[in-house]
Amino acid sequence: MNNKTKRIVYLIATGLLTALMLMSAGMYIFNHKMLVGIFSKLGYPSYIIYPLAAAKILGLVAIWSNKSRMFKEWAYAGFFFDFILAFFAHLAVNDGEYLPALVAMVLLFTSYLTQSKITIDRAV
Repeated sequence: MNNKTKRIVYLIATGLLTALMLMSAGMYIFNHKMLVGIFSKLGYPSYIIYPLAAAKILGLVAIWSNKSRMFKEWAYAGFFFDFILAFFAHLAVNDGEYLPALVAMVLLFTSYLTQSKITIDRAV
């Protein structure tokens, strides 16, 4: 795969991941009462809803900006843990809502792996 194709795959995966995270953060902020019930059912405290929404937005800023490699890595790691915990929480309560977390995980891995290959190609 040439560098141009890698960049296109990166932009598509990261764009879709961004859309998914912005919709999620928006839902956390604007449908807070509905989310309190969902979080309770999943076994998570409701007080993490607003901080999680803020973390998702800040994580997207870190991924899209090229200011700090360390912040970008932490953002990818934070999203990884968020998606893993969401996947297994939905699986544990058997509500059938684990698919968005799985899709997000695929987009996250695609974004991470292609951006790191683009970075490596630029360095060489």
